[in-house]
Amino acid sequence: MKAWIFLVVGVLLVLVGALWTLQGLGVVGGSVMSGVTLWAIIGPIVFIIGVVVAVIGIRQRRQARG
Repeated sequence: MKAWIFLVVGVLLVLVGALWTLQGLGVVGGSVMSGVTLWAIIGPIVFIIGVVVAVIGIRQRRQARG
């Protein structure tokens, strides 16, 4: 069960990180975050953390099966 939580949280962080990056770069408009360089920096950091958390969840699922 714990592996699913890591996987879901990781995927959500990846999606949020990607959105924040695009908003910070001004690709996605309509927000106070659009065009703000800070979000273009925070977004990739959150994205990478999300990938790490998702990989941990995937590894835990594989270990539980094996």
